[in-house]
Amino acid sequence: MKGLGYFLLSAGFVVAAYATALDVERVSWPLFAAAALAAIAGVFLIKRHARSLAQSLEVLESNRVELRESIDNVVRDLREIVSSGSLRGAALRDRIDTKLHPDLIRFVDARESMVHLFGLQAYADIMSHFAAGERYINRVWSSSADGYDVEAARYLGKAEEQFADAQRQLKAATRK
Repeated sequence: MKGLGYFLLSAGFVVAAYATALDVERVSWPLFAAAALAAIAGVFLIKRHARSLAQSLEVLESNRVELRESIDNVVRDLREIVSSGSLRGAALRDRIDTKLHPDLIRFVDARESMVHLFGLQAYADIMSHFAAGERYINRVWSSSADGYDVEAARYLGKAEEQFADAQRQLKAATRK
């Protein structure tokens, strides 16, 4: 189904371009309309295939594990960074890049399954805290790069709070 969708999308674009290039002053509207409908049908098939994959039980269960493990790792690693208190400058940025970044990516890659697993409201609640924590981590990294270590330390604490809240929301959604 996915292959057919991409074929219809591609063929629709090519034929629509051909229909508009036949005559400089006139467009073959019936041919263009047929091509546009084929392209729209292709998009529909591609989206339908992606949705069916996203809702498969194997993907949902795999992503449930990814979400839980990645947020747990982020919270644990952030607590370790905050409690050490000695990381500054390049050492702090390196720790963020090596310890936090991979788990942040894992969580983001699996986030769409939250809607199917827990509902839209739980997704919004969790992602609100996660996004705030991620913004704080970006601010920590930038502050550290600019030499503002006091500001970086302050926002590390705020990031830890936001990710801990996201973790609590995820655990609460899992129990429902």
